[in-house]
Amino acid sequence: MTEQKSSGPLAGIKVLELGTLIAGPFCARMLAEFGAEVIKIESPDGGDPIRKWRVLKDGTSLWWSVQARNKKSVTLNMKSERGRAIARQLALEADIIVENYRPGVLEKWDLGYEQLKVVNPATIMVRLSGFGQTGPMKDLPGFGAIGESMGGLRYVSGHADRPPVRVGVSIGDSVAALHGVIGAMMALRHRDATGGRFEGEGQMVDVALYESVFNLMESLVPEYDHAGVVRERTGGALPGIVPSNTYTTSDGENIVIAGNGDAIFKRLMLAMGRIDLAGDPQLERNDGRVQRTREIDDAIQAWCDTQDIDSALTVLKAADVPAGKIYSVRDMMTDPQFLARGMFEQHQFADGTPVKLPAISPKLSATPGRTQWIGPALGEHNDEVLRSLGYSDDDIAAMKRDKVL
Repeated sequence: MTEQKSSGPLAGIKVLELGTLIAGPFCARMLAEFGAEVIKIESPDGGDPIRKWRVLKDGTSLWWSVQARNKKSVTLNMKSERGRAIARQLALEADIIVENYRPGVLEKWDLGYEQLKVVNPATIMVRLSGFGQTGPMKDLPGFGAIGESMGGLRYVSGHADRPPVRVGVSIGDSVAALHGVIGAMMALRHRDATGGRFEGEGQMVDVALYESVFNLMESLVPEYDHAGVVRERTGGALPGIVPSNTYTTSDGENIVIAGNGDAIFKRLMLAMGRIDLAGDPQLERNDGRVQRTREIDDAIQAWCDTQDIDSALTVLKAADVPAGKIYSVRDMMTDPQFLARGMFEQHQFADGTPVKLPAISPKLSATPGRTQWIGPALGEHNDEVLRSLGYSDDDIAAMKRDKVL
């Protein structure tokens, strides 16, 4: 599969991935999905720890098949001078370097941005860390959970009378990864506009996990600065916008109903048979509804108590009220919308066992992303990549013998 010619909008772009777990690898994964040649450096001693995370098949994480798809795995002992020299050679040939080590680690290996820039001014390096490359916290370990907490997401998540909760996925790392992709594309555009791969101006993309989360925090800052308002936890409701909440139907399913538009609210109340609320002049606008949030939510829940999920959705669809069941993965896998959009891809493991993976997003009309192969075996591409750098088979054999690879 690795012999297939890469296609996609990033075909011809070389990416070196130096990092583990989620933020850096997810960033590089998206570049690989859209055609970039991504070479992932792993430790010979077990590789990326995510290979052993969560549900395993034959000792390897199912997550790995997604997180490392389209990547080439090369093992290098970064404690070895020869290993670091190979990594530096790959870095200087790359269009983009993606890394998520603690600030200062790459500099110790002679792989820091400023060190590479001296040789190749067109170097683009995406650096993902907990707190960024500067500031008093830059040297602290930064996990997604800390970024979510410091960036504001955890504070507003959950119910007001309980401690904050986390989202059930590593949202902080993933949001940082998306910022890394955006930054890489901007830097690539600037490099090409200023002379291209060999003559253009590269730059460092400094992504901090907490800042990536903070970037999603809507109007928190001006609300506090101007009005002294601290947004608090509101459970399943959308703060200050009524009604938009999560309710439970008679069969125990959860449904989100967003009746917060003025005309939508009236249609919702009429569909529920609450003519009194539909015609109440105080409820014609959102500011009036906010004052009676509990009353409105109680009315909607009372109606949901009389409906199972299917009947509720049928009534709300007929009234043109935005509503949706809260899906589990089981719901997704059989949903007509997911299926019509081709949101699952069929692949197989090396032993022939079939497996479905999530399809690639976003969908580009002319140059869509595609899965060329699922997550590779550890060091699967050692020989291929090293030969491309000019090493002979004897050189490669000697490095394997000396535990450089």
